[in-house]
Order: sequence, then C-alpha cells, then structure tokens
Amino acid sequence: MAKRSKAYVAAAAKIDADNNVYAPAQAIALAKETAGEKTNSTVEVAFRLGVDPRKADQMVRGTVNLPHGTGKTARVVVFANGDKAEAARAAGADFVGSDDLIEKIQGGWVDFDAAVATPDLMGKVGRLGKVLGPRNLMPNPKTGTVTMDVAKAVGDIKGGKIDFRVDKHSNLHFIIGKASFDAKQLTENYAAALEEVLRLKPSASKGRYISKATIATTFGPGIPVDPNVTRVEA
Repeated sequence: MAKRSKAYVAAAAKIDADNNVYAPAQAIALAKETAGEKTNSTVEVAFRLGVDPRKADQMVRGTVNLPHGTGKTARVVVFANGDKAEAARAAGADFVGSDDLIEKIQGGWVDFDAAVATPDLMGKVGRLGKVLGPRNLMPNPKTGTVTMDVAKAVGDIKGGKIDFRVDKHSNLHFIIGKASFDAKQLTENYAAALEEVLRLKPSASKGRYISKATIATTFGPGIPVDPNVTRVEA
C-alpha cells in the first residue's frame, strides 16, 4: 500500500468516522477544508451505481452543463471542414482539422479535453476509437459532440459542460469545480450533476441505483455523501 502524505493523513483525521454519510454541502465544506492551500485542487465526485455496464440497456452516459462551470477552460478539438471548420475556430476551438488532425492523433497526440465532429467526418474519426474511446473522448451524438452546430458544441464545452460515463466496474466519476469555488457554487454544481445522473437511471436497473457516493479533492481523502440528498445547504 502506498504511503500517505502527512497532509493526507491530517485531512483524513478531520472526517468523522462515526458519521456514515454527510449531506452534500457538509461534504463539500469538509473537502474544501482538507484541500490544502498550495494548489487549487479539483473537486471530484465518484458514484458506485447498481447497473451492469456490460449490458447495453444499463449503460449510463450523459452530459450536464454545470451552473458555475468547472474552473478549467477545456481544450477542444473539432473535426470539420469548410464553413463548419471556420465556425469552430470562431467559437474558440483550440484545434480544428480533418485528415491532418486524425493523423496527428493516430500518432499519439491527445493533448485535449474534448472532441467534436461533424457527422460527415465520423467515418474517418471512427478509426480513432482505440485511442479516444478509453479516454472517453470519442465524439458521440448522445452527448451532443457529433453535430453540425459545432459552434454551439464548442461553446457548451468551454462554458462548463461535462461528459460522464459509467466504467466497466460500475463506477461513475466527474468533476464539479475547484476548491477555490465557494461552497454554494460547488453544491449547486453537484446537485445539477446528480439530478442528471438520476434522470438517466436505466429502467433495467433494479435495486438501489446509487449505492455509494464520495466527494474528494485531487489528493484528498474521499468523503462519504448521502446520494439521496441533492440540495441541502447544511
């Protein structure tokens, strides 16, 4: 087992071992308190879902526009030609191209956070599945990243839209902001994301949908959260 830093141990000591779960606002306040002052840590959420992701009718995948953004300006690539390429550049896309961009990514370059493509290029972009798929970067119509309106897609992503997908172990991870956000902003971001995850509950999922939830900063301890509460302020 990896040795924990003194800062981690001190942060973990602040979590009440007798408190099975915290309300979201309480967990967020504690996460901010244990984040440390040297870096502006990312605040992350992890859910354990009662689904079997091996079955297509139990896959949970979606997007949500966080009300207060993520605190990070996402680097976006757009696969497009002609007018759509120009529209993507005007909207603030960081990298725009088609064959040239595909070739660059095939060569191992993945220095970006999100990818958008026009439908006509998905036949070519599909070749990147082995590179983009495991990184959850493959454009997908369900998440609004395969579209003719590339300008809107870029604007949404730059404005704080996050994409989430359950992994093969039934875990779901996403970020809700930075430790420098105030507690209300983080609580509202968490509530928006949780409500979307709940809305996407597959009808084939039986029993408890969210069996475990934690909030943590990048290098901080996980704080157990009551997944049945969305907007409690205390």
